[in-house]
Order: sequence, then C-alpha cells, then structure tokens
Amino acid sequence: MDSNNIKKPIRPDETGAMDYGGAVLTSSLEANVALIKRIFKNDGTVVERRVENRLRPKARCCIFFIDGMASNQIVDEYIVKPIIETAALGLSDDPAEELSRDVLAANDIRREACVAELVKGLIAGDTLVFAEGSGMGLIVSSKGFPTRAVSEPDSEKALRGPREGFTEAILVNLSLVRRKLHTPDLKMKFRSFGTRSDTRACIVYLESLTDPALLAELERRLDLIDIDGVLDSNYIAELIKDDKHSPFKTIGTTERPDVVAGRLLEGRIALLVDGTPMVLTLPYLFIENFQADDDYYLNFYFASMGRMLRILGFLLSVSIPAVYVAFTTFHREMIPTNLALSVMQAHQGIPFPTFLECFIMLIIFEIIRETGIRMPSNIGQALSIVGALVIGQAAVQAKLISAPMVIVVAITAITGLINPKVKGATILVRFLSLFAAAILGLFGFAFVMAALVIHLFSLESFGTVYMSQVSAVRPQEMKDNAVRAPWYFMKTRPVFERRDPVRKN
Repeated sequence: MDSNNIKKPIRPDETGAMDYGGAVLTSSLEANVALIKRIFKNDGTVVERRVENRLRPKARCCIFFIDGMASNQIVDEYIVKPIIETAALGLSDDPAEELSRDVLAANDIRREACVAELVKGLIAGDTLVFAEGSGMGLIVSSKGFPTRAVSEPDSEKALRGPREGFTEAILVNLSLVRRKLHTPDLKMKFRSFGTRSDTRACIVYLESLTDPALLAELERRLDLIDIDGVLDSNYIAELIKDDKHSPFKTIGTTERPDVVAGRLLEGRIALLVDGTPMVLTLPYLFIENFQADDDYYLNFYFASMGRMLRILGFLLSVSIPAVYVAFTTFHREMIPTNLALSVMQAHQGIPFPTFLECFIMLIIFEIIRETGIRMPSNIGQALSIVGALVIGQAAVQAKLISAPMVIVVAITAITGLINPKVKGATILVRFLSLFAAAILGLFGFAFVMAALVIHLFSLESFGTVYMSQVSAVRPQEMKDNAVRAPWYFMKTRPVFERRDPVRKN
C-alpha cells in the first residue's frame, strides 16, 4: 500500500485550506477507499457502498456520497444498478474510462486524479466512484439536497410584475436569470471564496454591453479577497465596495430576477453567491435608493409620483427632528407666534430639554422598530403599533414628553420607513443633524447637510460617480431620476454604459 496515500497527516494549512499531505490515488481500490475514509474520519454523513458486477465479481467498485446532499434515486438507479447489471464492465484496461463511457447513466461524469477535486465534488453533493485497477476516480453528478421553492421575496413585494424571487441555490438562481434573458450573450463566470467554506459565486453579465474595464476591476477586487468563509453576499460586498466607511451603499442588492435582468440590460454586472438569495449588482447609483422594483410595471405618472414621495420622505426623515430642535431652541423668532405659544405651552412641565426629549423618543422608536423586525411577523406588527401608541400616549399624559414631539417623531418614523434601501444611512444622518442642530441651531444643520452633499458627490461605484444621474443636465440622462419617463422616451442606457448606449434603433 502506497505510504503517500494514507500516512501523511490531513489538516488545515496556514491559509485554512485542507492539506491532504500530497496524497495521490493509486490503482489499489482498498488504498483509495482508505484515503477517502481517512479524510472524512468521524463524519457520519458520508456513506460508503461496495458494489460488484453480477457477471464479473472481480470488477469491484466502491462509491461514496453524503447522505442528504446526494439524491438516493440517482445513486440507486443510475450508478449502483448499472454497475451491478451491465455486461460491459471489466472488459477494458481502464476501468474508470469504461465506467464513464459505457456503464454509468448520469448526465455529468468527470474523471479526476486530484484528491482535492474529488473531495470538493463529494462535499458539493456528487458521488465518487472508484474502481479496482484504476488510479482515477469519477465524480458523478447526483446533487439532490432540498432547496426552498421559488416564491415572492418578502422584502421586495411588488404591486405588479413577476412574483419570482431568488432562493439559496445558486444554480436555481442562474436559471431564473437565464429565463429572463434568452441570449448567448449572457455570460456566467464561476469563482470560489473562503478558504474553509469554499463558497461558489458567479459573475453574470451581458458581454456586448458590459464595459471590459468594469469587469476587470471587479475581478481585480475579488482576487484580493482573503477570508476563511463566505455565508452571504454582504461578506463580499463589504470587501469590494469603494468607500468601506461610507454609510451609503455603492453596491446594490436584490432578491428579484427581473431586477437583475433589468440591471444587466443597462450594462451592469451581477454577482450571485451560493447559499443566499441576495444578489449583488454594480455599479450602484444614489438615485436607485428611491427606485422601486415595480416603477417600470406601473403607469409612469403614478410611478413618478411615488418616486418623488420617496425622495421627499428621505429629506423629511433626516431633517425634521433637527429643524424642530433648532427652531424651538435657537430660532424661536422664526416660528409663527400662535404656533410658538402652542409649542411652549405643550412643553411646560416637561423635565427634559427639547434635544434630549427628541433623542430619547427617536431611540425608543428604533428599539420598537428593531423589536418588531426580530419578533415573529404576527406578533411584531401588533407590538410595533401597540407599543408606539401606548408609550406615546402614556408619556404625554405623564408630562415626560410633549405632544408636538410625539408628532415630530411619528412623522420622522413614517417617512424613514418609506425607503428601506437607505435605512442605515438615514438613521445616521438623522442623529448627526440632530446633534449639530442642538449645538449650533440651523447653522449646524446646514453644515451637516453640506457635508452630506460633499460626501455623496465624492463617492464612486466602480469608477462611476455615485451622483452622476442626479447631477445630469441632458434630457436623456434625466429620464429615470426623480421621475420615470415613458419607455418610448428612454432611448439610451445609463451614463456608465458606453459600448452600446442606445436601447433601440
């Protein structure tokens, strides 16, 4: 028995990848079986099955598969049964070639001598087949692990349009994209991330539309990733985004195949990661935070109105608390007399200054919102509504919070919930502007807004200016900004698409 085959230790190396001690396959079936068993020692899910041909008992084989990852029907019907019953086995000097060519009935069979590739295939749900007298193993496609059915994503409900959503299986997700774009121009490049998780990912793009420089930049950033495990696409997004400290997203995420298809038709790139329904799209522009998925399935008047309301909601959500605190603390002369008297009367007997009052209410709202998200859906909604009403009413009656402050926080909360794509950045900017207004009044609020505008215009997403569509002045570049123009007006693609900028001739 070859000492290289079984005696060297198998353990993670310095990078976390498995080191098989230079082990190689031999022509001895028992040596190869011992090697696989040693690699998967103490793993009770790996199933070993010895198989002999009924007509030629010397034609011995051994198969390995992982219970729950491989389909038992495929293993029984297309691997075990042909090996037992076929009369063509044992006639060739190359048993592995004979099995793959004349015996096994699977749709994908690979001959492999590399131990690492064999192990990778077994872990992925395929079946390994070893034959006596062959120094190679076969990786037979037999994946059959359960996956979640295709359904509408909860986070991206649509009024109209397709109801399909991505699942956790990358091959299912790729098929959903291909069903939207029936063209050989659609390209898919597989990669793996994570020295321990070895998570598969796929770069998807339309070759005739995607800028080669954009694709090269993405691959360069992906090559720099050094991490032991990737469990979600956000792992990769945080590692390849342009400004890693910015609260604003420069890489889009979606669970809907139609959104990915639309982005690809604009010359963008999608990155799908196995094990998560969240798909990355890039470049990603600021205006996309206010574009709903079904804007393009509704009448453009209604879609434009909804988009302008979302933009207004963002501005109100980050500014109302700060402006209220600035007016009531520093600039009372700017408030109409009757309104100022009403606010001052409501604030009598309140033990906290206006800033602290507002800060406490905003924190309480964030706690209620987070609790509602984490709780089961049927309990979370009731908790959010009842909690807000009870706490607000009780706080006003107990003279802990003034009634105008409850109104201010309620409007802030409602307008903040209208834009879930920019939720994190909205909360951060809201608190920064509140602190600045509490110190310098409207001047502090103006400084924060100016810093926000400067920051947004300084951001890029893979070489594209983050605010490029917002700052556009040409009519064709403004067709899909604050308003959504009719399709017969949108004749060109976004500003970053240079290879084929015209949608239709």
